[in-house]
Amino acid sequence: MSDHYIAPRDVRLSEVRAAIDHVDAELAVLLERRAALSGAVQRLKPVGGFAGRDPERERQVVEAMAHRAPRLGPDRLARIMNVVIEAGLEVAEEERGARAR
Repeated sequence: MSDHYIAPRDVRLSEVRAAIDHVDAELAVLLERRAALSGAVQRLKPVGGFAGRDPERERQVVEAMAHRAPRLGPDRLARIMNVVIEAGLEVAEEERGARAR
């Protein structure tokens, strides 16, 4: 399947949904991996957590993603990545709290 999948006219809804399910499964694995890496970054920063967010780095991430996903564009990707980044920070804070106990 190409990066820009366009379903042929004779494809069934169930087939396209199955393809989406496959992409969602891959995405879940990637999000889990990103959260783990984000946790490592938080442990290495002098100021971690939400206070240690780096808006310039986040802008660079969105810009790089926009080149790879031009149909989504930087505005949509910024919203998506904000949620992804915040979720990663929440996981890192929860894990830090669990280690402190």
